[in-house]
Formats: sequence, structure tokens, C-alpha cells
Amino acid sequence: MFRSLPAPSFVGSLIASLWLACAATVAHAAPVADVHTLAQKEQQPLLDTLRDLVSIESGSKDVEGLNLIAGRVADQLKQIGGTVEILQPTDIYRLDDTPEKIGPAVHAVFKGTGAKKIMLIAHMDTVYLKGMLKDQPFRIDGDKAYGLGIADDKQGVALILHTVAMLQKLNFKDYGTLTVLTNGDEEISSPGWRSTITKFAADQDVVFSFEGGGTDGTLRLATSGIGSAYLTVTGKSSHAGARPEGGINALYELSHQVLQMKDLSKPEQGLKLNWTVSKAGTNRNVIPAEATAQADARALKVADFDELEKALQDKIRNRLLPDSKVELKFEVRRPPLEANDASRHVAAYGKTIYQELGMPLKVDEKATGGGTDAAFAALKTEGAVVEGMGLSGFGAHSNDAEYVKLDTIVPRLYLTTRMIMDLSTGKLK
Repeated sequence: MFRSLPAPSFVGSLIASLWLACAATVAHAAPVADVHTLAQKEQQPLLDTLRDLVSIESGSKDVEGLNLIAGRVADQLKQIGGTVEILQPTDIYRLDDTPEKIGPAVHAVFKGTGAKKIMLIAHMDTVYLKGMLKDQPFRIDGDKAYGLGIADDKQGVALILHTVAMLQKLNFKDYGTLTVLTNGDEEISSPGWRSTITKFAADQDVVFSFEGGGTDGTLRLATSGIGSAYLTVTGKSSHAGARPEGGINALYELSHQVLQMKDLSKPEQGLKLNWTVSKAGTNRNVIPAEATAQADARALKVADFDELEKALQDKIRNRLLPDSKVELKFEVRRPPLEANDASRHVAAYGKTIYQELGMPLKVDEKATGGGTDAAFAALKTEGAVVEGMGLSGFGAHSNDAEYVKLDTIVPRLYLTTRMIMDLSTGKLK
């Protein structure tokens, strides 16, 4: 069945409207294309930086190596125009396993012409011991780059350096301040730099943390909090055969305490407490005068740790042996990162940027494992905190070769650069 054609004037108006819409799209896409093209050009320089960073061994307790990598990072930040300082820790939160000396942090500030405050964080230290580099040197094999600590977290440091370099090459300075902080103690729960991260992040509009994005590049808005409980029981030794009644059995009291604390977990709200290590006694025929135990704690909310510590302290008042002495120390090794509306909004915008590349971007609001420094950044800020901005990879904290996926370099450079630009210019409000 034939239909009558629309009037010529209507057709002309429709064509004109479509042309204007296309022109507007092209005009909008032009600067985006510039960013993407530059991200492609920046891939090889980023790999060169990554090679240099991997070639410096920087275990959390290797202060010499941490000073070397800090100098390397600071020099590159200076070359791209930052006001840079290498900081030494002065406010150390001493945990049970904190070493005597803590590695440095690199702090850089880039001042712009706008108002938004944006912070980029990553860590320079690794879990590996000095001498292990020879087994995991930097190398490229197919679509992956391998190396000691490359996924956790030297890729994050390199991404920050080259994101800032891209902004400089684009002559983009519409942010108020762009702050970079890379620390050298994340793998030991950041005892030297947790307070600094919290302080610098407090007034930021957005904090992007560059831990790896896992195997699929997921952005994370929540991470688990990690705590430790240390139980010490002091009793009195005596001969176990000839005069057991003269002693105070610390092992008995420890057993009583652990058993009465075994049901403090609340799995429905993500709170977990598990006693995992214990020690008592010196000889079979001696009533033990001291006994100790350690527990691992996990929580999804800061308040849950406070409530757990109170419950633990209340429990130790109930003793099996009144003459024993029971002490409990609780450490928040890392607070949980909790998702908020600001973080959800920023991450949702990241999805639209990835759509421009024809790629999906996952965002996870549920904590799935260990904590990160993003949690310290979130303690006092009302702004967004987004974790997992780093490259996709695998093999962190293992004896198998760590790697990152090469095909995630350009998308991640593009994502971070666009997020900073659009936040600064008000497109991401």
C-alpha cells in the first residue's frame, strides 16, 4: 500500500535537524577522539615506566629499595610540572608487625585554574623479599606484561604518572588541584601513611585509587575492613605432677576465653571473627604461666569494629580462673570502605565513558575481600572514593608470575583522563 510523501518543506526541515544533530555529535566527539588518540600514543611510554618500576625491588620492609623507587617516581612527577616532595613518616600507627623503619611517600600537587580537588593514590611497595626479582623480571609475552609486583601495584603508579602526563600534553588545567600520593607501606596495612592519606583526602571532591581492576576491570566502591584481636593470659607456673594446684593454668583460661568469644561473628552483616593462632606452655610437666591467641576480624562498616572491640573487652571480664590476668588488644589494621551516593554517581559516569569505547564496565558495591588504602581516604571525606582504577591483571601476592593485560592500558588511561576532565569542567557533577 502506497503512502503519501511528506511535504518538501517538512523533509527539508527534518534533514536540517538531523544534520545539526550529527554536527553536534561530531563537535562533541572531537576532543574525545584527541584523548583516545593520545592514550594510544601513551601506551609505550607507560610500559617503559612500568619496566623501570618493576626493575626496582621495593618490598614493604626494604627501605633502601623504597627510597630508590620514591626517587624515580618523584623525578617523573617533577618533569611533568608537579610541586613534589618525598615525605618521611612522622605519625606511625604501630601494629603488631610494624617494622622499625617505614618507607617514604611521594606527594605531588598540580595547581590548575578551576575549583575541583581530585586525588590519585597508589602504593610503591610489594609483598616480595629482596632477591626475588630475578624470578619475575619485566617481560612482555603476547597480550600480557609480567614482572615482580607489576599488578600490585606498580601498574597503578605508572597509570597515575601517565594520566597526569596526558593532561599536561592536552594542556588541560581546569581542575583546582590534582594531588598525587604514592606510599611505601600499603602491604603492611599502611602504619606510616594512613593518617596522611586520610588528611589529604578529607577535602577532595574525588579520590581515585589505582589498585588493579582484577581480571575484568571492575571498579570497587566497597572493601572489607581488616582487624586483629590479640589475647594474652598470664597465670602462674607450677609442677604439673607434684603440685598442679600451686599454679594458675593460663591454657585453661585461654581456652575458656576463646570458647566464649567464638560466637561474636554476625555473617548476615559481614562481621566475622575467627581465632586462628594460639600458643601456650613451655614443657609438658609445667603448668603454663602464659598463653596467647590471635584472631582475624572482618567488617563492612566502621561501627561494627567498634562494637566488636567493646564486646571482646566485655567478655574478658568473665574469667574461668579469677586469679589469672587477661588482656585483649584490638587493632583496626584497615577500616572498611563503604559505598556512598557520591561514589555511585562517579562510577556510573565511568560506565558511560567506557560505552564510548564500546566496552562494558562493572561496578561492585559489595566488599569481596581484603582492604585497601581507599578506606583510609574515605574516613573523613564526603566526596567520592573509587577503587580499582588500575589495569586488569592476575597473580598478585603469589609465587606465580604476576601480569597485567596490555589491552587495558588505553581504556584505563582514557577513563581516568576523561573522568578528571569532565569532573573539572562540570560535565560530571
